[in-house]
Amino acid sequence: MNIRRLSALAVAATLLLTGCSAPAEPPPPDDSGVTAVVPRPLNVKDPADVPSPAPPPPACDPRASLRPPASMPAPGRMPDGTAMATIARRGRLLVGIDQNAYLMGFRDPVSGEMTGFEVDLGREIAKAIFGNPDAVQFRAITTADRIPVIQRREVDMVIRTVTATCERAQLVAFSSEYLTSYQRLLVNRGSGIKSFDDLAGRKVCATRGSTSIVKIQSAPSKPVAVSTDSTLDCLVLLQQGQIDAVSTIDVLLLALAAQDPGTEVVGEPITDEPAGVAMSLDTPELVRFVNGVLARMRADGTWTELYRRWLGRFGEVPAPPVARYRD
Repeated sequence: MNIRRLSALAVAATLLLTGCSAPAEPPPPDDSGVTAVVPRPLNVKDPADVPSPAPPPPACDPRASLRPPASMPAPGRMPDGTAMATIARRGRLLVGIDQNAYLMGFRDPVSGEMTGFEVDLGREIAKAIFGNPDAVQFRAITTADRIPVIQRREVDMVIRTVTATCERAQLVAFSSEYLTSYQRLLVNRGSGIKSFDDLAGRKVCATRGSTSIVKIQSAPSKPVAVSTDSTLDCLVLLQQGQIDAVSTIDVLLLALAAQDPGTEVVGEPITDEPAGVAMSLDTPELVRFVNGVLARMRADGTWTELYRRWLGRFGEVPAPPVARYRD
């Protein structure tokens, strides 16, 4: 049995243990008269809901954020009356993350601890506030939850590959860019799919509430968008043959391909996706503080070290994204 088949069976077994729902059209019975039902992740929308048209947001530079303070406060000495002081009194930083994004935010199968590039970024921010990188509580959230949990003030920030856009900037505040990525495609090897042009009428999966869903639905080739709660669920559907491709940022797709060598990342980038730490519009001082942490990480090599550790397997380590500030 090949590696890819083992991977598909392992994921399917996990779904059976954790709960799943049957597809709308089960396969026909075999010669024994027994119907084999293919397990399916929860909350799959096939086709995905089409978002209601929204008025165009004011023009902006989505990469531009608030300038860091001239001097950063020492760990453990946050200025009174600031969001950082509130966090310090609580005793921990609350961060929304992904727990199913291999190499970005995932649970280590040996230690059981949350780990990955974005998890380590959260630890660097906690270290700057407390002097202790472990003074952080991670909350696993879905793609669709990223903005609402900030607006409800259930977390201090979300570090979950949130693409900074002018539309989202009306709802949350973004740090300067910490990761540059591009939307592409993940397909089965030998599928013949090379780009979005090959997807007319075919099913393409992305997470609900992502910019990727919107791009799929607006593609000139008119693919059929399918939405899930997590990108890992899209991989399951691809392994089962229930979709033809997964489309999201290349970093996440490369991580999926690393887990299933029967898949490959194809196609030219169709979007530019700058990721920023998302925070409340009501805490501009926290945005400036986080930008100060990111500036330090770019300057002292911490960003490069984390990128090499988690994402260096995918090619040459790039220079950190250049920060842009609007005031």
